[in-house]
Amino acid sequence: MLYYLIVCRSLTYAQRTASALERAGITARVIRSPKSISGEGCSHSVKISQRYLPDALRILQRAGLSPKRVYITAGNGSYQEVAL
Repeated sequence: MLYYLIVCRSLTYAQRTASALERAGITARVIRSPKSISGEGCSHSVKISQRYLPDALRILQRAGLSPKRVYITAGNGSYQEVAL
């Protein structure tokens, strides 16, 4: 199953992002970012289903919670950054 990771600058920011998405009816889960995408040490991401990305980005823009970066999973378990 394909999913997106919305990388956030802090745990608090990830929690706010997930809450905004959950209030809009999008299932979102806060996770620790995989080492391959975290880059600058510890970071947290919000995991959402592939089909919800366009709606999620609109919701986050309205809430003033713009994502730092967004990645999609590849079939082999790697991650590819998505241009926003």
